[in-house]
Amino acid sequence: MSAKAIQKGFTLIELMIVVAIIGILAAVAIPAYQDYIARSQVTEAVYLVQSGKVPLAEYFGNFGVWPSTASDVMGTTAGKYLSSITITAGAGTSNLNLAVTATMRGTGVNTAVAGSTLILTTADGGKSWDCTTGSITPKYRPASCRP
Repeated sequence: MSAKAIQKGFTLIELMIVVAIIGILAAVAIPAYQDYIARSQVTEAVYLVQSGKVPLAEYFGNFGVWPSTASDVMGTTAGKYLSSITITAGAGTSNLNLAVTATMRGTGVNTAVAGSTLILTTADGGKSWDCTTGSITPKYRPASCRP
């Protein structure tokens, strides 16, 4: 009478299959996670630059000209991922057009958005705003700022 041997543990092929599955999942998940990180960093820029819409419009409404710098009316012009917010067109003029540029930091951010810009513009004295221009790739912008 022969006794049957009881298998303990996993065979090499079973372990290789598990490793292959984990590799495939990682190959899909890592790029998706990197895109998510870039989008979240751009979101900070969008919220900070859009927080200036009301103060800028009020300044223009009160004085009839745009402020010389964004920091004249905005409390926060930099963030963890945002290097600066500057007025790049229309500063100090009574022209209805204004462009405010948010520039991402060059280091410490996702390489897909490092040093990129998002431009917030108005052509009617601050009544309506548009953020569909700048060098940030549209896939990293919130839906409201995609062309």
